[in-house]
Amino acid sequence: MARNPHDNADHLSYLLQLLELELLDREKRSAERRLKAARFPTIKTLESFDFAARPSVNKVLIAELARCEYIDKRENVIMVGNPGTGKSHLATALAAQACHKGYKVRFFRTTELVTALIEARDERTFLRLKGQLARLDLLVLDELGYVPASKVGAELLFDVISTAYERTSLIVTSNLPFESWTEVLGSERLTGATLDRLTHRCNIIETKGESYRLQDAKARTRRTKPTTDSSDSQPVDQAQITK
Repeated sequence: MARNPHDNADHLSYLLQLLELELLDREKRSAERRLKAARFPTIKTLESFDFAARPSVNKVLIAELARCEYIDKRENVIMVGNPGTGKSHLATALAAQACHKGYKVRFFRTTELVTALIEARDERTFLRLKGQLARLDLLVLDELGYVPASKVGAELLFDVISTAYERTSLIVTSNLPFESWTEVLGSERLTGATLDRLTHRCNIIETKGESYRLQDAKARTRRTKPTTDSSDSQPVDQAQITK
């Protein structure tokens, strides 16, 4: 008995749909593995960032960076601004977007990476850790500037940044302007060499304004501030006092 061509077409369409669902599921599970491997403290998204509260942030540039073409070009991103102005949020959101697009990402607070580098050097595993970092597509160094690095720590951090130059993209966040980076890295020579590699082929984003956390604290204070009881503010009847 001859098979109806229409039935064959339906069967092929059904198989294609199953294949598409399987591919989507694989992509989802792969993205989840990359997000887990990146070790973000928390997952942030660009949709949840309040651009209206941070008009200094170039929203057009952020949207462009979300396409992740800067990673293919081996470009860097540096975010500079006061504490609590959204640098870590943006860095995490852009890095998470890279995970979804198939890139290998690792997130570090800078002090944590420096500590790991020193421990690896002492345990003779530095080259292995350095090799792991070199295989990344994107390395995030968050909060550079909060704690000064030791001379050894600064030199090891420079080694990682120098190795990444034009090979691995970096996102760096800092509360310090560039001229103050000597407070973290120590010598002007090392600071100059670090900035030279980071700022070549780089996108710089400024996050100006008051800290989100400070704004929230002020708002909570205003909400909980006690109001004066109207009965307490009424004038005293002098006649009652003289009775």
